[in-house]
Amino acid sequence: MDPAQTYRHLVPVDRLAEPVTPSDDVYVIAHMGIARVDVAQWRLSVDGLVERPFELDYDALTSLPATEVTAVLECFGNPVEPDVATRRVGNVVWRGVRLAELVRRAGPTPEARYLCAEGLDSGTFANVDSDRYVKDLPLARALEPDVVVVWAMNGGPLSAEHGFPARVFVPGYFGTNAVKWLSRLTLTAERPESLFTTRLYNRRVDGEMRPVRELDVHAVIVTPADGSVLTRGAQSIGGWAWSAWPVRAVDVSTDGGATWEPARVAPRGGDHQWQAFSYAWDAAAPGRYAVHARATDEHGRRQPPTGRNRVHTIDVTVE
Repeated sequence: MDPAQTYRHLVPVDRLAEPVTPSDDVYVIAHMGIARVDVAQWRLSVDGLVERPFELDYDALTSLPATEVTAVLECFGNPVEPDVATRRVGNVVWRGVRLAELVRRAGPTPEARYLCAEGLDSGTFANVDSDRYVKDLPLARALEPDVVVVWAMNGGPLSAEHGFPARVFVPGYFGTNAVKWLSRLTLTAERPESLFTTRLYNRRVDGEMRPVRELDVHAVIVTPADGSVLTRGAQSIGGWAWSAWPVRAVDVSTDGGATWEPARVAPRGGDHQWQAFSYAWDAAAPGRYAVHARATDEHGRRQPPTGRNRVHTIDVTVE
């Protein structure tokens, strides 16, 4: 692990103007540091409740038939403080092999209900020692065709910070499920007990604790930037909206949330990409303005005024 401590690379949301986020601007959160992997020694094992366990080296993995998925990668935030707002997000072109192809090659047994992905990162987080970063997926979700074992992003190999040699990516799920420095895929009958499965990254839903999986509904303003000084007259407010399901509406307020107006929202398309929104604002009077944006998805979920995906606000001055 180098460094052998929590590593963060973050950018402000006004750096996220491109439809596909440049790799250098995609956030990195590595709870126990960065695993530096010798690719010549690296192997990916597929085992557990399977009939034909096997392993692949890097050349064998990257020689398999590949697919591409363009989708949002979003950090859930601080797992110790799950209601703290975060805007760590990017929209990325992922390339790799369908996870379902690896599972089918191994031949799951009837008892298998979960797929556990294990990374090579280890160390201490939240004052707890962890031998490996482990996450579990419902096997039914792991077998869907958009779930990928990734070896490239945005047309280039994964960097060490983004999980080289390989990582899992699950469109529509929070980034905590996108295990980096992947070394093992194990099919199990039950969820594993570990720091990042049953102790952290869980939240209360309908009165019970559930693992953090599906993305919340969210919108961020990328233009103008927070703190901008604007001229009077026509201005455009724009940004991105996303959710586990398509976003059906984005509303914008230029008076601190007192009134709201609908923005134009682009369709999502086939993948779990973010959706552009724009609002034409007549900034007729000088002064300071609190500009808000909130999204609503097809399931009727709307960004709340509090919580980790709270309504995004910027402050601008009109002169």
